[in-house]
Amino acid sequence: MASLPSTTLAPTAAFSSARAPSFSPRAAASLPLPADKLPGCPSPSSLSPRAFTVVGSPAPVLRSRTRGTFRCFASVLTPQLKSTLDTVVNSHKVVLFMKGTKDFPQCGFSNTVVQILKSFNVPFETINILENELLRQGLKEYSSWPTFPQLYIEGEFFGGCDITIEAYKSGELQELLEKAMCS
Repeated sequence: MASLPSTTLAPTAAFSSARAPSFSPRAAASLPLPADKLPGCPSPSSLSPRAFTVVGSPAPVLRSRTRGTFRCFASVLTPQLKSTLDTVVNSHKVVLFMKGTKDFPQCGFSNTVVQILKSFNVPFETINILENELLRQGLKEYSSWPTFPQLYIEGEFFGGCDITIEAYKSGELQELLEKAMCS
């Protein structure tokens, strides 16, 4: 059975240590949207501290208590977020959703993929998934891939770090990138 991504609920006052998720305008600024709002993402001020507010799908499938917060396992890939992701991956020949940026990767796997792409001297865009939790969870559903980085070439999901390394070693990645740059 496939695991569903979890979505944070803003709990009642009984769990005062829990906080509503924060949304970084910097993450949204890298997408073709107004910098203060990513579709499908509520603003922190819209989350009520006195009642549960589901972030994402309004129909939770299962709830469990984790670290003083409730988790709601439901889809966070709203039609608006899917549309935005479609726009992003189709507007660039090579897009890497990663932890950090190409100038400052924040995990070894992301750094590895960045170094591979830089070795081919191809232009590529990066989006830091650490700056927006709903983007991060939505991408897992969008690609049906649970980990990061996620590489997209010509609008298609290519793979994560291990797949990129294997394709680099076999020469497949170079062929695919050359074809993408010529189209």
